[in-house]
Amino acid sequence: MSTTGKAAKTDHRKLGGALYSAKAVPQPLDVPEFAFLAVDGVGDPQQSPAFGPAVAALYAASYALKFAVRADTGTDYAVMPLEGLWHSDDPHFDAVSVDSYGPGDRAGWEWTLLIRQPVPYTDAQLAAALAKAAAKAGAEAAGRLRRESFAEGRCVQVLHKGPYETEPRTVKLLHDYLHTEGLREAGRHHEIYLSDPTRTAPERRRTILRQPVS
Repeated sequence: MSTTGKAAKTDHRKLGGALYSAKAVPQPLDVPEFAFLAVDGVGDPQQSPAFGPAVAALYAASYALKFAVRADTGTDYAVMPLEGLWHSDDPHFDAVSVDSYGPGDRAGWEWTLLIRQPVPYTDAQLAAALAKAAAKAGAEAAGRLRRESFAEGRCVQVLHKGPYETEPRTVKLLHDYLHTEGLREAGRHHEIYLSDPTRTAPERRRTILRQPVS
């Protein structure tokens, strides 16, 4: 059903509280189930030819879906930030030394990029959004997008301020907290990118680092 007039926009990031707002010291929290659009890949994000198109396809589909939902229902909302799940079999993946993140190490990184979809949508709306994403970001990248829903449950998170290259120091802070509290990792390393890297200087970027625990 189409509606007329300008709808009030809901920002689910602001409504999320601690889910999208971390502190410089590690803190525990419980993360409920969320629905995402997701895309998987492997390789150094700065060198992989698939990484940039994957990000572009995610954003293109998410914005197209938002506009479709607004046109059909009158419900308007802000597109959520980019997120990433990361894994590597390299034993230096969580090392504190920035030097350990050389090109050879990063080539084996496995990543899942995500954008949360905070409002229900129909299959038809998604199909139309994916078609628009294919036109903007390429059919190959858009064709890799998929739905994903999961609940991380108990997690510990911390805010990293600065370039992505200096994250290992904050990761160590996070893992030191886990060891002190007798916790162990129970899922992939999770990052939420609160800053747009195309508009924010590296030293001013803010990234939530989150780790599911048991």
